[in-house]
Amino acid sequence: MVPSLGTSRFLSDCLDSAAASEGVCVEIFLVHPASVTPTLEPLPRLEVLATRREVGFSMACNLGIAKCAAEYIALLNDDVIVEPQWARQLIAALAAAPRAAAAQGVNLQMASPEWMDGRGLEFNRSWQAVQIGLGDPPPASSEPAEEIFGVSATAAIYRRSALDCVASSDSEVFDVGLESYYEDVDLACRLRAAGFSALSVPAARALHAGAATTESRPLHRYSLIYGNRYLVLARARGRDFWPSNGWIRAGTKLRSFAHRGDPTVRSSESQVARES
Repeated sequence: MVPSLGTSRFLSDCLDSAAASEGVCVEIFLVHPASVTPTLEPLPRLEVLATRREVGFSMACNLGIAKCAAEYIALLNDDVIVEPQWARQLIAALAAAPRAAAAQGVNLQMASPEWMDGRGLEFNRSWQAVQIGLGDPPPASSEPAEEIFGVSATAAIYRRSALDCVASSDSEVFDVGLESYYEDVDLACRLRAAGFSALSVPAARALHAGAATTESRPLHRYSLIYGNRYLVLARARGRDFWPSNGWIRAGTKLRSFAHRGDPTVRSSESQVARES
């Protein structure tokens, strides 16, 4: 399932790579606003869900998930290109680990594929959700799957039955109030609380361009990153969050001031969960 604003220059390649998946039967759902009509080549088993207005990543994902009846649901950003064995490798890892709710592979930087964009989610010492391995060389594809805190919705496969366990009363999997950014962190926290695990699978590879959707709206992007971080932390940590809220806020302000006006520097906050 591919949520999109319909403007990503990588969209066609993304859909083509999903359709070329080997060893699995795929059905592709593309969710985009009706006001935008992307130019796409005909693909088998592609269903387009056009929304009447622009919706956030969370709502677009929920719409696609609701249409899908399969046990394994893949989510792809519209600037991701997956290798032919990507889906097969992740589904095999999930099948071998019944309590794993989700799995992701190694996402490589599209401009520099010798470096990782990430291979999972973790919290750093400042309680920022960051991509594991960002900027590091990728592990060997022969290495075994390992447990991680959660997966990035950049490119991941979820187990439908696990999603059903943590969905809201109105069957929403992702919190639409978060719109975009930290929505996959929030889902990872809820899945963990429900007793599920997550996997990083080195054999599954994908290329990720990064920020292809929101690059034209940087202020909106950062307002979501910073705002959603507080909301998710408050929900996940409960009363333990508030005593540390002061130093979290102070650290965030200092980092924001330090990087202001320097587009060459990426703060840790920009390394969150998913850069759509």
